Amino acid sequence: MPALSPRFTSADSVVAALRTAGCVFAEDEARLILAAARTPAELADMVDRRVIGHPLELVVGWAEFRGLRITVAPGVFVPRRRTEFLVDQALARVPDASVVVDLCCGSGAVGAALAAALGPVELHAADIDPAAVDCAGRNTADAGGRVHTGDLFEALPADLRGRIDILAANVPYVPTDEVALLPTEARDHEPLVALDGGTDGLDILRRVAAEAPRWLAPGGCLLVETSERQSAAALDAFTHSGLTPRLAVSEELYAHVVIGTRAA
Repeated sequence: MPALSPRFTSADSVVAALRTAGCVFAEDEARLILAAARTPAELADMVDRRVIGHPLELVVGWAEFRGLRITVAPGVFVPRRRTEFLVDQALARVPDASVVVDLCCGSGAVGAALAAALGPVELHAADIDPAAVDCAGRNTADAGGRVHTGDLFEALPADLRGRIDILAANVPYVPTDEVALLPTEARDHEPLVALDGGTDGLDILRRVAAEAPRWLAPGGCLLVETSERQSAAALDAFTHSGLTPRLAVSEELYAHVVIGTRAA
């Protein structure tokens, strides 16, 4: 822990500042901030940023995801705990996967988690946002991940066609008119391209589903997170593309994952 700044004379004073700002888990957040700060000035800056509403993960520079410490940076989508359910479903469906793609990768958390669980794999991640690509490169480096910039499948090497065992696509799925209703931490500090899914929230999902069969290996799976009220339309999109769909639900995490399998 750094020497405390004149503004924060004790750990309790950090907790008090966070609690006054409305942080429900002020003690836990204070512990993380104190551990991350390297100097008194940095500590004061981090507390100030959290107090005015910056996401805790962006303040400390990392998020925990399936037991991994995932680097995050300003302008990059912060991985959600519910998305761990998508990873669990992918591992259950294709436990011997050798080629994995994390599409719309954001920080690369999904790809990193899949590689950590599967062991040596050919891992690719892609995103349209250069800031996300830079972040994903750092998070997938230990797994030998190859990271690409571009719009969905256009970013991927052509030799992946017909070879992908797990295609995880954590696409944006918030309807355009509902983006303004998101919590401030997401609305003000995460890129719109990672949130806005079009009129009904399924524009990107439909594009991914339409192209996926040409990229999946026989028996390979596409997995996409969506909401409960969008799940029926998402299943229809998977069926229309020729994939065999199913819906997996976690009541605990309030997570809904549509899984589409290419016929073996």
